[in-house]
Amino acid sequence: MRLTTKGRFAVTAMVDLAMRHGSGPVALAEISQRQKISLSYLEQLFGKLRRRELVDSVRGPGGGYCLAKDMAEIVVSDIILAVDEPIDATQCGGKENCRDDQKCITHDLWAQLNKRIFDYLGGVTLKQLVDDQKAKQNGPVQVRDMRETSRTPRTPVSA
Repeated sequence: MRLTTKGRFAVTAMVDLAMRHGSGPVALAEISQRQKISLSYLEQLFGKLRRRELVDSVRGPGGGYCLAKDMAEIVVSDIILAVDEPIDATQCGGKENCRDDQKCITHDLWAQLNKRIFDYLGGVTLKQLVDDQKAKQNGPVQVRDMRETSRTPRTPVSA
């Protein structure tokens, strides 16, 4: 699969941005510093994300970027596609000319893998990723507490 750093960095930057949602525009320099991604690279990525209406830019002092949609409406596949990142495990880019201008014998296998990956990434929202990160930052949930809330009280059985 050809998911390069472009797609990975775009998703990482969007999660970083979404984690600060509601506290005003976020400067790319801040994301660059936190995520160790080149500022010039982020500028290129966010230009594409803005054109696809996933982020809005705010100019001037205190400016930066914010989400253009609710984070529950943005899925990972949208982010990857916005930065022109192909989700493709085929050798031919889906053109079915893998071998001597014909479809190779494993083309359908890789095409199905593409579909499954795309379906999976299309089912993961930015909100889910942010919630996961916030849960990790807040520490592990105690297993005992979870069992107690899911346990139904038992009624003693009379003999």
